[in-house]
Amino acid sequence: MESWSDWSSIFQHSNDSFIHVFMTKAESTGTVSSYYPPRARWYSRVFYWGGALRRRLALDRVQLPREVTLGGLVAGFLVPGLAVQLRDPERWGKPALASCAFLLLSFFVWFGYPAANIAFGLLLAIHTIGLVYYCRPLFREEPLQARLWFTLLTLLGLGLLIYLPVRNVILRHWLVPLRLNGQVMVVQRQFPAEAIQRGDWIAYRLHGNEEWGEGAVYVRSGLGLGPVLAMAGDRVEFSTNAFTVNGRPNSLLPHMPTSGGLTVPENNWFVWPNVGISGHGNVSEDRISSAMLQMANVKRTQFVGKPYKRWLWRRQISP
Repeated sequence: MESWSDWSSIFQHSNDSFIHVFMTKAESTGTVSSYYPPRARWYSRVFYWGGALRRRLALDRVQLPREVTLGGLVAGFLVPGLAVQLRDPERWGKPALASCAFLLLSFFVWFGYPAANIAFGLLLAIHTIGLVYYCRPLFREEPLQARLWFTLLTLLGLGLLIYLPVRNVILRHWLVPLRLNGQVMVVQRQFPAEAIQRGDWIAYRLHGNEEWGEGAVYVRSGLGLGPVLAMAGDRVEFSTNAFTVNGRPNSLLPHMPTSGGLTVPENNWFVWPNVGISGHGNVSEDRISSAMLQMANVKRTQFVGKPYKRWLWRRQISP
């Protein structure tokens, strides 16, 4: 007959084997015991600082209705038409998103034309109305005056914080529209000046408030647009019937001199200006030609960009 000590040793041995098997299985399947808390993830610090900022701004005291979320407010503020999709996805959501996409496309297709300005304004209007529509549960018991003020503030906020900055970024760094002979030409601003070759069209700045031609001709500030006729180091000669670039003849352009010549300075291009001229008094053609000749020397610091040969389906520059 076995004693109690023998049964105790057998039970202890069996228990150790069971624990060993259980732990081995747990390790092999990758499960984590609920007794030990999980380690902090790399992004946990972001939530920590986000919560601290929320408490600092007292946003944790703001009680939003169940139908309105902070994420929905941010997404609706940043994406046109998305607020309508969040509020009414079955009826108005998809038409609102499709309308905003169409207006955004129209803005770039007709960039520089009045139709683009109309599309830009309609896009802002739909964006504002959609965000106000999403926030409708916040103003269920508010008077009409409060709703009108909220709509006006939403319009100003979207315009000043999103639409105006985006428009300025586009014009300063990406695209700029120029009107030439009744046609709008879209200029790419990221084109490197070092890659410009003879025959390429360029947009450049015209510096105003400068006297040309002994005080008889004045030039206003603005942007010029035209082809590069000669590069740095090229020799340009003028005659009564033509002008030559390194001996190659070309037809005279309006108000070009009929005699003399020049060598294009370093880091300059020779671009004959295409500008409107309004005269007062008796100004000789020689003075106008002299002023235009000085304007034709375009420095690289005046470079704005190079127009696209095609903008979508529209041909801008003929080959």
